[in-house]
Amino acid sequence: MKKWITVTLLIAAAVAQQTHNQYEPPNAPGAGQKLLAQFAGDWDVVKTFFPRDGKPIVTKGTCKQYMIQDGKFLQSDFTFVNADGTTSTGTGISGFDSKSNRFTTVWYDSRQTTMSIRQSDGTFDGKNIVLWATPLDTEHPGRKTVARAHLEEDGRVLVHRHFLVDEKGEERMMIELRMTRK
Repeated sequence: MKKWITVTLLIAAAVAQQTHNQYEPPNAPGAGQKLLAQFAGDWDVVKTFFPRDGKPIVTKGTCKQYMIQDGKFLQSDFTFVNADGTTSTGTGISGFDSKSNRFTTVWYDSRQTTMSIRQSDGTFDGKNIVLWATPLDTEHPGRKTVARAHLEEDGRVLVHRHFLVDEKGEERMMIELRMTRK
């Protein structure tokens, strides 16, 4: 009887795994992961915030970026030193779905209790990542923003810019992260 139960459980586990693989087939890293992998490493960061009025506010920090989950996602761990000497931290997770040709990022930080989710529109040129804010609350979508990231100086500098998009479609830069490889 014990043998019959064991065999039945093993068969059930094999069928369940097969069903999960049919439902969600595994896939390998693609073109987007190749670009994300180029972002891996240790970086010095200069964050510039551009308020509507007044001078830009500059904050320095560091970032460690590394590929996780068998090279499928990029994790970015930031630490910023504020003007008053305190620190703030933030973490980003970036991925690329080769079936939809879309990047998706999630961001959370020590400054607030919300998460930011951004997604590309399905176009990818192999060099530039363009991410649009994706509201979690569709009844209250919040402000429309777009973020753009690309490498410069043969991969030594990573530039990441966030823009606020007004109702006319005009963009105003809000934040620039200029990251220099250590």
